Amino acid sequence: MNKAGSRKTRRTLVAISRAGLLLALAAITAGCAALAPSPPQDQSNICEIFREQPRWYDHARDSEREWGTPIATQMSFIQQESSFRSHVRPDRERLLGFIPWSRPSSARGYAQAQDPVWGEYQDDAGSRFARRSHMKHATDFIGWYNARTQRMTGVSLYNSEHLYLAYHEGQGGYNRGSYQSKPQVRAAARQVAQRADRYESQLQSCESEFRCRRFYQVWPFCRQ
Repeated sequence: MNKAGSRKTRRTLVAISRAGLLLALAAITAGCAALAPSPPQDQSNICEIFREQPRWYDHARDSEREWGTPIATQMSFIQQESSFRSHVRPDRERLLGFIPWSRPSSARGYAQAQDPVWGEYQDDAGSRFARRSHMKHATDFIGWYNARTQRMTGVSLYNSEHLYLAYHEGQGGYNRGSYQSKPQVRAAARQVAQRADRYESQLQSCESEFRCRRFYQVWPFCRQ
């Protein structure tokens, strides 16, 4: 075989290897998504959400204790961002209207965190092994991000509408008022606030179920 033929063969083998690797990664990702919890059937009621996934209550409660964002606000953010789908990503853009192309952002997971800010979270507060597809890390990320919003903008951790505006626009964008020219973002923030208020009211009627659901969670060991 001549040199040109040898180079062509090597390129073909490299291309086949890359394609095989991409297929393997896609299969692994699909497998992980298949094992993830299904989105709650009734997402309008936080009591029903936690009845389906009681561990989610523990994760949100831990985040509230660490960073201060109320459980209801955290869960309202996640419902808005991903509808509780663990591996969701923005749809790919279409080249020429039909060819799958790049995604508009690197957002992924429950909290739809993008790569740069997720890296900052991992460096500052989270483990390098934190995953956007795990509710524990998603709720902790939201708590961390909102605590940073409070420091950088002065928005109260109980003002879910403006916390979400800063979450969507970034703290710098929020301070510049970038959301003011974006009616869809402002409408989404109002939805988040309304849902958080509803979740909070619902949680008051059922939270004791999740605080004390295990056999060892009895007074004085039941979390308050």
